[in-house]
Amino acid sequence: MAQRIQKDDLVKIISGAKKGTTGKVLQVLNKKNAVLVEGVGTMHRNVKPSKLNPRGGTKDIHVSTPLNKVALVVDEKTGATSRVGYIKNADGTKVRLARQAKNKEIK
Repeated sequence: MAQRIQKDDLVKIISGAKKGTTGKVLQVLNKKNAVLVEGVGTMHRNVKPSKLNPRGGTKDIHVSTPLNKVALVVDEKTGATSRVGYIKNADGTKVRLARQAKNKEIK
Protein backbone atom coordinates (compact mmCIF):
# COMPACT_ATOMS: atom_id res chain seq x y z
CA MET A 1 0.00 0.00 0.00
CA ALA A 2 1.26 3.47 -0.84
CA GLN A 3 2.26 5.71 2.05
CA ARG A 4 -0.04 8.67 2.49
CA ILE A 5 2.75 10.87 3.86
CA GLN A 6 5.64 11.47 1.47
CA LYS A 7 9.06 13.12 1.56
CA ASP A 8 9.00 16.97 1.64
CA ASP A 9 5.39 17.07 2.97
CA LEU A 10 4.62 19.46 5.82
CA VAL A 11 3.26 17.52 8.80
CA LYS A 12 2.02 18.30 12.30
CA ILE A 13 2.63 16.12 15.36
CA ILE A 14 -0.82 15.27 16.77
CA SER A 15 0.13 13.40 19.95
CA GLY A 16 2.99 12.97 22.38
CA ALA A 17 5.45 15.34 24.00
CA LYS A 18 5.99 17.36 20.80
CA LYS A 19 2.25 17.76 20.08
CA GLY A 20 1.48 20.76 17.86
CA THR A 21 4.95 20.96 16.31
CA THR A 22 5.11 21.21 12.53
CA GLY A 23 8.01 20.23 10.31
CA LYS A 24 9.03 18.94 6.91
CA VAL A 25 9.36 15.19 6.31
CA LEU A 26 13.00 14.33 5.67
CA GLN A 27 12.55 10.60 5.08
CA VAL A 28 9.78 7.98 5.14
CA LEU A 29 10.71 4.64 6.72
CA ASN A 30 8.25 2.15 5.20
CA LYS A 31 9.43 -0.94 7.09
CA LYS A 32 9.22 0.82 10.47
CA ASN A 33 5.98 2.64 9.51
CA ALA A 34 7.60 5.89 10.64
CA VAL A 35 8.94 9.22 9.37
CA LEU A 36 11.87 11.50 10.14
CA VAL A 37 10.55 15.04 10.75
CA GLU A 38 12.82 18.08 10.62
CA GLY A 39 13.32 19.55 14.10
CA VAL A 40 11.50 16.70 15.88
CA GLY A 41 13.20 13.65 17.36
CA THR A 42 16.79 14.80 17.74
CA MET A 43 18.63 13.08 20.58
CA HIS A 44 22.19 12.63 21.84
CA ARG A 45 24.01 9.32 21.81
CA ASN A 46 27.13 8.65 23.85
CA VAL A 47 30.10 7.41 21.82
CA LYS A 48 32.88 5.24 23.22
CA PRO A 49 36.48 6.28 22.57
CA SER A 50 37.99 4.78 19.42
CA LYS A 51 40.95 5.35 17.12
CA LEU A 52 38.91 7.79 15.05
CA ASN A 53 37.54 9.56 18.12
CA PRO A 54 40.01 9.01 21.00
CA ARG A 55 38.13 11.19 23.51
CA GLY A 56 34.69 9.73 22.90
CA GLY A 57 31.81 12.10 23.61
CA THR A 58 28.33 12.55 22.19
CA LYS A 59 26.81 12.71 18.74
CA ASP A 60 23.41 13.91 17.58
CA ILE A 61 21.07 11.30 16.10
CA HIS A 62 17.64 11.56 14.50
CA VAL A 63 14.87 9.40 16.00
CA SER A 64 11.86 8.45 13.88
CA THR A 65 8.24 9.43 14.65
CA PRO A 66 5.46 6.85 14.09
CA LEU A 67 3.16 7.60 11.15
CA ASN A 68 0.07 7.43 13.35
CA LYS A 69 1.33 10.45 15.31
CA VAL A 70 1.58 12.80 12.33
CA ALA A 71 -1.04 14.48 10.15
CA LEU A 72 -0.61 16.23 6.82
CA VAL A 73 -0.83 20.04 6.99
CA VAL A 74 -3.15 21.29 4.24
CA ASP A 75 -3.14 25.03 5.00
CA GLU A 76 0.18 26.43 6.25
CA LYS A 77 -1.31 29.73 7.50
CA THR A 78 -3.92 28.19 9.79
CA GLY A 79 -2.11 24.91 10.43
CA ALA A 80 -5.18 22.87 9.42
CA THR A 81 -4.56 19.15 9.01
CA SER A 82 -6.34 16.53 6.96
CA ARG A 83 -6.48 12.83 6.27
CA VAL A 84 -5.25 11.70 2.87
CA GLY A 85 -7.20 9.76 0.26
CA TYR A 86 -6.58 8.65 -3.30
CA ILE A 87 -8.48 8.90 -6.58
CA LYS A 88 -7.61 7.99 -10.16
CA ASN A 89 -7.78 10.70 -12.83
CA ALA A 90 -9.26 10.21 -16.28
CA ASP A 91 -5.79 9.50 -17.66
CA GLY A 92 -5.23 6.77 -15.02
CA THR A 93 -2.76 8.55 -12.71
CA LYS A 94 -3.24 8.25 -8.96
CA VAL A 95 -3.69 11.59 -7.13
CA ARG A 96 -3.64 12.32 -3.38
CA LEU A 97 -6.63 14.20 -1.94
CA ALA A 98 -7.07 16.11 1.32
CA ARG A 99 -10.33 14.76 2.77
CA GLN A 100 -11.06 17.59 5.24
CA ALA A 101 -10.46 20.25 2.57
CA LYS A 102 -13.37 19.18 0.35
CA ASN A 103 -11.21 16.63 -1.52
CA LYS A 104 -8.63 19.22 -2.57
CA GLU A 105 -5.76 17.82 -4.62
CA ILE A 106 -2.39 17.67 -2.84
CA LYS A 107 0.60 18.75 -4.91
